[in-house]
Amino acid sequence: MSRGRAFVLGATGQIGRGAVLALAEDGWDVTAASRGGGRADGWPADVRCVALDREAEGATAAALGDGCDVLVDMVAFDGAHARQLTGLAGRIGSAVVISSGAVYEDTEGRSFDTQEKPGGAPRYPLPIPESQRTVAPGDTTYATRKIRLERELLAAGDTLPVTLLRAGAIHGPHCRTPRELYFVKRLLDGRARRVLAYDGESRFHPVHVSNLAELIRLAALRPASRVLNAGDPQAPTVAEIGAAVDCVLGRTTETVLVAGAPPGGGVGETPWTAAHPIVYDMTAAGRELGYEPVTGYAESLPETVEWLASRLHGRQWTEAFPKMLRNYGEGLFDYAAEDAWLERYDRTV
Repeated sequence: MSRGRAFVLGATGQIGRGAVLALAEDGWDVTAASRGGGRADGWPADVRCVALDREAEGATAAALGDGCDVLVDMVAFDGAHARQLTGLAGRIGSAVVISSGAVYEDTEGRSFDTQEKPGGAPRYPLPIPESQRTVAPGDTTYATRKIRLERELLAAGDTLPVTLLRAGAIHGPHCRTPRELYFVKRLLDGRARRVLAYDGESRFHPVHVSNLAELIRLAALRPASRVLNAGDPQAPTVAEIGAAVDCVLGRTTETVLVAGAPPGGGVGETPWTAAHPIVYDMTAAGRELGYEPVTGYAESLPETVEWLASRLHGRQWTEAFPKMLRNYGEGLFDYAAEDAWLERYDRTV
């Protein structure tokens, strides 16, 4: 017997692929909506696929038809998207929407938005509960847009129950900005040494796509208006992540630790690098949803590494991952700067 109708926005993206599969396997009649209307490998044949550009006037309402019991939105980013959903509240039983841990700020008003400024690195409590203060809503940054999305959706809770999942550093196959690329490419390029700032102790809580899919599945079964963190059972340090990638590829790398901030030129700076740990409290997800992680970071890593290696085969990383280039720049793999720094370092030890 069907659990009801589920409508998934952003279905062929990194998170959507697993969410569609988890919902379908749990007994939902799933409609998978994406710009291209494509079908991902592994989806059951009865998953209905539709092409949808949510920015086109009236397109979401038309695709939704008579409505659904739960709408899952991977690609909602701002107040306009919130109003799009609340405007369809009469046709949506409940919703699950992906937000971000980037919305948090510390007691001094520091956040992801200030971390590039002198003294701007946030010092969050360890771990960060959902009650932690957040940035002010706005339209200028990813974080301020996401919190506006959250506020407007929560304000409509009497007509549309919404679970908002504040995701950590999302990882797994099909990521457009895979942080693990930093280590995988270095090993494939034969790099025998790496430099890590902050003694390799930086922690940015990851969440695997299968754990996000499980949170989505559970939230769909328990409609309510709430905010929940989304993270893996562990939050490894960047040095531990590097060692885990070494293990998957059967390599050994010498790690050179820098006591403080990156010494310049991008040397020692990774996609996880932060002056202070960022770890999310997962207590509420366990209490409210009965959430138990599907996988841990190290357990999930072989599949991710294999996917990255296949994507890189015969291509430049800038071609394989253009969004990674836009987000981090070519300095992510500036081996010349790294070698020059290591040469100076070797003369001092």
